[in-house]
Amino acid sequence: MRLSSLPRYAALIAVVMLGGCAAPPAAPPGLDAEVQRLMSAARVPGLSLALIQDGKVSYTHAYGYANLDQRQPLRTDTIMYAASLTKAVFAYTVMQLVDEGVLTLDAPLPTLLKKPLPDYPKFADLKDDPRWQLLTPRMLLTHTSGLINWRYINENNKLDFKYPPGSRYVYSGEGLNILQIVVEERTGVPLETLMQQRVFDRFGMRDTSMVWRKEWAGRETTHYGKDGTVIPHKRRSDARAAGSMDTTIGDYAAFMAGVLRGEGLSAAGYKEMLSPQMAIVSVQQFPSHWPGDTDLWRGSGLSIGIGWPLYNSPLGPAFFKEGADDGTNNIALGFRQSRNGIVMLSNSSNANNMFFPAIEYVYGKTCLPWFWMNYIPYDRPDLMGLQARERPELSPGCR
Repeated sequence: MRLSSLPRYAALIAVVMLGGCAAPPAAPPGLDAEVQRLMSAARVPGLSLALIQDGKVSYTHAYGYANLDQRQPLRTDTIMYAASLTKAVFAYTVMQLVDEGVLTLDAPLPTLLKKPLPDYPKFADLKDDPRWQLLTPRMLLTHTSGLINWRYINENNKLDFKYPPGSRYVYSGEGLNILQIVVEERTGVPLETLMQQRVFDRFGMRDTSMVWRKEWAGRETTHYGKDGTVIPHKRRSDARAAGSMDTTIGDYAAFMAGVLRGEGLSAAGYKEMLSPQMAIVSVQQFPSHWPGDTDLWRGSGLSIGIGWPLYNSPLGPAFFKEGADDGTNNIALGFRQSRNGIVMLSNSSNANNMFFPAIEYVYGKTCLPWFWMNYIPYDRPDLMGLQARERPELSPGCR
């Protein structure tokens, strides 16, 4: 893996600032060529990238193809599936409601819903488990509810708790969809409208929506599995807090820049969102409901904030969110002190294997918890799969 030994971007910015005669470069020299090299090595058909400097989008670029068969280039205005990057936008929306007193993070679920959770047909599986009454918005936003990620993972396809509520980080899309019910009932506004008004309009995200727009037809990317299997872009008609958002690289970068500026939240709300809520002790994020703890991440302070995983990087406190589905891999990473960040959206299941070296090319050593994220570099297949999970010494962490 070809990694930079210097934080190239930061070094160039420092040189220019000392000279005092020009603005810092929008992107490090050779970035486009390096991204294309990594895409080829990792077998990624299309990828879009944005960089943020001091809370402002400084660079956006698209590489490769939106559709290989048609040789349709990927563009910066191509509609791409955000997947679980949706969760971070939802968390930002919820924190606005907390600021306004519409929601309280630690209120028990029975005090927030119009009826018991098991009375909602989608959550009837929990009717014989009273632990649902212990759930709070904080637990649901921090993935500490104890609920499994998706019920279909279980052999019986039923939703259940894998850990007591509030005891452990266990990634749960089901938990976010529960909180969606709370938000819609408390505000009286459908989620797609609420997020449009509070986030998309605020940051000028003109091509972002929680549901498909018919005027996008022909602008969307095609997706590709690990073996190159073609996966059509889904035109989702139901808004889901856990992941239904379509967006563009420019739009999501505008949101990320706004997060880095702290726009739209009170100082207290912003601090709470990006403060550690619970240490993460799983060897890898998925499947995080597996038993067993590790102290691999203790030194980097890997933890969960409200909607965002957090860690301590050489560039200061960092926060990130990943998004993945069949034929999709995305990453948004921000550094709080410098208000710098990077967003990458792809149309490939293989893109996670190029994200870490791409990030290091831009920023140098970041100590990104790539093994926990399953961002195994394309040239380290020995670290992939169950065998590596059973051999945590293979994860070098920050080196």
